[in-house]
Amino acid sequence: MKTVQISLNSIDKVKSFVNEITKFDYDFDLVSGRYVIDAKSIMGIFSLDLSKPIDLNIHADNGADVDKILEVLTPYICES
Repeated sequence: MKTVQISLNSIDKVKSFVNEITKFDYDFDLVSGRYVIDAKSIMGIFSLDLSKPIDLNIHADNGADVDKILEVLTPYICES
């Protein structure tokens, strides 16, 4: 599992984010405080506080696949 911080601070970003990750056959969780929701659920994402960065857990076991996912998600990843 890999965890990255992402920012989904607009409706368009949420829609494009969900469209991108649904192309992958892995599970993705968004963690905000004590809430954990399926990152492929637009309704679930809108139930979170989107004003601050959210942790994204990527449940992929293949390193090459993780790299490909991170490449696709680059526009959403927060700079550390």
